[in-house]
Amino acid sequence: MKIRKANRSDLSDIMLLVRQAQVYLKEHHVNQWQNQYPNEEIILQDIDKKCFYVLEEKHLIGCMYFAVENDPNYEKIDGNWITEDSYGVIHRIIIDSQEKGKGRAKLLLDEAEHMCQENNVTSIRIDTHEDNLSMRRFLKKNSFVECGIILIDGISPRIAYEKKVQNRS
Repeated sequence: MKIRKANRSDLSDIMLLVRQAQVYLKEHHVNQWQNQYPNEEIILQDIDKKCFYVLEEKHLIGCMYFAVENDPNYEKIDGNWITEDSYGVIHRIIIDSQEKGKGRAKLLLDEAEHMCQENNVTSIRIDTHEDNLSMRRFLKKNSFVECGIILIDGISPRIAYEKKVQNRS
């Protein structure tokens, strides 16, 4: 298995994963990623920004947005972040339906943590919908701490999580 930066030629395969995720969320009554989000334009912006990664075996089986940046949606939180230092953010993490439960998302998470370590970044932040129970379980299992509620674009509440990155010794 290999993790690499996505390129524009990956778009159709990425969008297949996005559609799978949208169906999964709808079937599990999670009002997240409906209404054509994320769309091709957003994914292309992520790719052009060189912040979108894919996990491939024989084909693409997962993807995520990862960047070390200040996310404006994380500036205000009803709660408290663990750290006040620089952080990495993960958004749009998706695993192929046929690959769920096989540790594939953990591989992407490990890659993000590794990139944080290489850049002396203190933590990783991520958010999810309150009803996205599978993501919430995944985050808890992987040592993320629930920090509070943030608002996406000032409107949509999301549960915010943070994980302190262990320094390499």
